[in-house]
Amino acid sequence: MSEAIVLRADRWVDIDAGVVRSPAVIVVEGGRITAVSPAEVPANATEFDLGDVTLLPGLMDMELNLLIGGPGGPDGLPNPMHGVQDDPVYRTLRGAVNARATLQAGFTTVRNLGLMVKTGGYMLDVALQRAIDQGWHEGPRIVPAGHAVTPYGGHLDPTVFQRLAPGIMALSVAEGIANGVAEVRACVRYQIRHGAKVIKISASGGVMSHSTAPGSQQYSDEEFVAIVDEAHRAGIRVAAHAVGDSSVQACIRAGVDCIEHGFLATDESIQMMVDHGTFLVSTTYLTEAMAIERAAPELQKKAAEIFPQAKAMLPKAIAAGVKIACGTDAPAIPHGENAMELIALVDRGMTPMQALRAATVTSAELIQREDELGQLAVGYLADIIAVPGDPSEDITATRDVRFVMKEGRVYKHA
Repeated sequence: MSEAIVLRADRWVDIDAGVVRSPAVIVVEGGRITAVSPAEVPANATEFDLGDVTLLPGLMDMELNLLIGGPGGPDGLPNPMHGVQDDPVYRTLRGAVNARATLQAGFTTVRNLGLMVKTGGYMLDVALQRAIDQGWHEGPRIVPAGHAVTPYGGHLDPTVFQRLAPGIMALSVAEGIANGVAEVRACVRYQIRHGAKVIKISASGGVMSHSTAPGSQQYSDEEFVAIVDEAHRAGIRVAAHAVGDSSVQACIRAGVDCIEHGFLATDESIQMMVDHGTFLVSTTYLTEAMAIERAAPELQKKAAEIFPQAKAMLPKAIAAGVKIACGTDAPAIPHGENAMELIALVDRGMTPMQALRAATVTSAELIQREDELGQLAVGYLADIIAVPGDPSEDITATRDVRFVMKEGRVYKHA
């Protein structure tokens, strides 16, 4: 290709203005957008006339785990024994396959929120991010968390997913198991030292683990404060798996930047998120689509109790004006089906344009890259996808991605 690329299409979404404009003419040079609807385009540019489609900024998924799920599991979902049967090399190769599926679905930026497997301290998501950044493999831009910081027996302690006996699989601070203020500080420092760009905390119990009750707070307030202090002094944001209301409030008070799930958040907690500017990644689609029939009976029972409450919480958060970013918790749903989260957000009360904002500008703000990601605007990175129809009217169009460009390189084109 020549140095300049021109994309033409019938429409494009102006996310900042909240409107769809026609026609679309976008000039890309050096991996960035250099002109939108210019009077003239560069001579000898490579042109793509995409026809009757709408151009969008690349979508973003703010909670997934590329290192589990995907090939080798039923319907692309995790093998229940993933934590003990897969070695780190095999797991990373699986992650590469899942990364490609995610990019092909139009999601050009993701947060990989927390390894929860034994790796000997190796940061598999950081390695995958480096390989993608260096062009060795196709995949989205990854913001890696390294290992999730979790107490012994916490929701993201790998041994509780299979209820392993004591001593079967020893885990270290380097692998995320940390108890007490001194250990959580050391754990955060380790993740950052070896490449983590966000810190993930297991703040409460969860639904799909043999851990404490989903609503129970798993770290003390002092431990939360220590984790946030270590991360923020390094310029790193903190995301917390927090299902229970008390844990949501404790995280907000400690300065956690983003609540993951928040399923049992009360009206008071929702207002705290608004007042503190705390982000919410609600992962709402999994509450209706997760294959819980494969889970143990006691986990199915938890899901039957928690998921309806989660569905009722999100419309309140939307109405209150919480900053909601898009996240799926894939492979809770299969990798590559990420756009189903946007459809679920609309089902819970967002307009299609609000859902598009959640997966673009709000997500870009969450990872502190709102000045170069999330919009089709001059100076922004050329992350551009194309879908049929008008996604501002029919959000289901985001499931049919016809064209994918990331930083000026075309990865999918009919």
